[in-house]
This record gives sequence, C-alpha cells and structure tokens, in this order.
Amino acid sequence: MSAPLRSSSEGPGRQKILGIYLNDHLAGSTAGAGLVHRMVQEHGDSPYGQELRALETDILQDRRALVRLMTDLHVSARRYKVYGAWLGEKLGRVKPNGRLLRRSGLALLIELEAMRMGVTGKALLWRSLLAAFPDDPRLDSGRLEELLRRAERQLEAVDSLHAKAASARLTPGRLTVIGTGSR
Repeated sequence: MSAPLRSSSEGPGRQKILGIYLNDHLAGSTAGAGLVHRMVQEHGDSPYGQELRALETDILQDRRALVRLMTDLHVSARRYKVYGAWLGEKLGRVKPNGRLLRRSGLALLIELEAMRMGVTGKALLWRSLLAAFPDDPRLDSGRLEELLRRAERQLEAVDSLHAKAASARLTPGRLTVIGTGSR
C-alpha cells in the first residue's frame, strides 16, 4: 500500500512527489518526441506527413513548456529518466513483427496508438497541475489551460490519423502501404 500524499502544508514531501511526477512526464515526453520524429521521417512524404509534422512541432513545444514549468517549480530534471526514456524509445523499434527485414504494414497504426496514450497522459498532466495548484503564483493557469486545449486538439488529430491508417491498413481489399515502409 502506498503512503498517502502529504498535505499542502507539508512542502518538502509535496515537492518530492511533484518532482517524481514531473520527471516521469518528462521521460514520457522524451519518448514521445522520439516516436513522432521517427514517424515524420518515415511517413513525412505520405498523406499523413503534414499532420505528423504539425504534431511533432506541438510535441516539441510541449516538452519545452514542461521543462520551463519544472524550472519554475524548482524541480530538477532526472537525467537518468530522460536517457532511459530515450533509450527505451530506440529499443522499442526492435521488436518481432512477423517479417525478417521489412516492416509488416501496421507500424503507423501501432505508433499512432502509442502516441495517443502519450498525448492523453500529457493532457492529464496539465489537468492535474491546474487542479493541484490553483493559486500557486509560480504557475500561469492561463498557460496551462492553453496547453490542455492544445493536447485536446492533438488527440483529435491523432484520432483522425488513426482512422485513416486503420481504414488503409485493415479494410479488406483496400490494404495499401503508405510511406516509405511499414512495420
């Protein structure tokens, strides 16, 4: 059973928990940025390219916003988590897919599903900070609300891309390979 969260009057305990939480999100953001960058490289010239590039720009901006927010809250980045997430994203590329030398055609679909999980987590981060720190002068609630709205737009974009990819890859008789390669 985990220990209960300390009250807001117990600053050091709350700060420690906040540091763990924000560093976990920074690690996730690092993995997500690597994933979307690879997706742009692979599918940038496909019908998905423009939306993927826009998502990459947003995700990188969101990661920078998180780093700034951590600075404002006096939370140090835990490099081992960032490097671990970076390495994990790279290792995630090496997985069995039923093919020896090429990708199976499902990579975009699976990667969009992973991206959706990351963007959902990011939206929950912004909501959590808005709820937990409503009056904290170190946080700009307007900026957090803007980040939350952007995450919600990103979810819509990922869902749209996913629907297109699912239709292209899973509909019998319409199976096509779009981009330079697929899993």
